[in-house]
Amino acid sequence: MDAAIELDFADLLWALGLMAIAIGLSSWQKLGLEIQLAIATARTTMQLLVVGYVLAFVFALDNPWAVLGIIGIMLAIATIVSRNRISKKIPRLLPLLAGTMFFSTALTLVYVNLLIIQPETWYEPQYLIPLAGIVLGQAMNGAAIAGERLVSTINSHPLEIEAHLSLGATPQQSVAGYRKEAIKAGLIPILNQMLVVGIVTLPGIITGQLLSGVDPLNAASYQILVMFMLALTNLLTSSLVTQGLCRQFFNRHDQLELP
Repeated sequence: MDAAIELDFADLLWALGLMAIAIGLSSWQKLGLEIQLAIATARTTMQLLVVGYVLAFVFALDNPWAVLGIIGIMLAIATIVSRNRISKKIPRLLPLLAGTMFFSTALTLVYVNLLIIQPETWYEPQYLIPLAGIVLGQAMNGAAIAGERLVSTINSHPLEIEAHLSLGATPQQSVAGYRKEAIKAGLIPILNQMLVVGIVTLPGIITGQLLSGVDPLNAASYQILVMFMLALTNLLTSSLVTQGLCRQFFNRHDQLELP
């Protein structure tokens, strides 16, 4: 297959025309989205250009500490975003999310790197950085959805939980049903995506590789790998986050304490 066609500065200016049309349509329909669209356009352009330059530098540097530094920054941002979506009132939530996402991401990447891709160096930025970004994004979404569902459900059913406790149930038993539903909620997006991938949508990995001239079968193989990585990471993260959150709602006397 032919190599990917490179986009120069003039091509990016033409690409901005797409957003100019969107802003014009918003103005014509009086939707009031012109400022939001303009800000989103500017942020998208600046953020991705900065990321492109940073990654180009890291790829050229080919240093394990630089690669791990990039992944560490992504982990920190994912942790803060997840915490903000769940709750700012729960104590020790930030370290719980950081540890959970680090463990699930590291486990998945080590498995894939050692047993499947097997690059020449374990820190090969061409593989480690994009895969880590994809996995961390899924871990963030899974943690946020499952955590938010569990917290809101427990806050809505304190009397039911206390009734279970008064009948002799342990804290884990009193919230087991809520935790299970929260984990299922966290898995819904990736399960839905797996059911329609390749039929309704072509995800980013396979689309990007096709645009870069990779053989379609190889691109499909990488997409299969990515989907399986996301499913495992999501389940691990949702399970660990909800388990840790359940402990935050009970004191050392096994009494329910809402934050």
